[in-house]
Amino acid sequence: MWLLVLFCLILGIFIGFQLPLFLPDFYAKYMSIAVLAALDSVFGGIRAYIEETFDNTVFITGFITNTLLAAAIAYLGDRLGVELYLAAVIVFGVRIFQNLGIIRRYLIKKY
Repeated sequence: MWLLVLFCLILGIFIGFQLPLFLPDFYAKYMSIAVLAALDSVFGGIRAYIEETFDNTVFITGFITNTLLAAAIAYLGDRLGVELYLAAVIVFGVRIFQNLGIIRRYLIKKY
């Protein structure tokens, strides 16, 4: 199972580097927030799997909701002239590191 996930991750990274896709600088802020929201959901899903509380519906809806809400906050901040995206960066960053800490402690205990 994990080998399939690892293979797909490596394949996705390889394909991503091969495609000539360029984003305008204007969208860089939105893309970075979307990637952070996605990483937060992924690490939260791994944590829930470890704690045996994983629910696919919660994961998918959280993934979509986090991404859309973060993009909306960044857009609203652009419209108001305030860098609100920094709030989302801080929140997602803290949550990612908390989840990684819990995953790390689990792996240390297990192995």
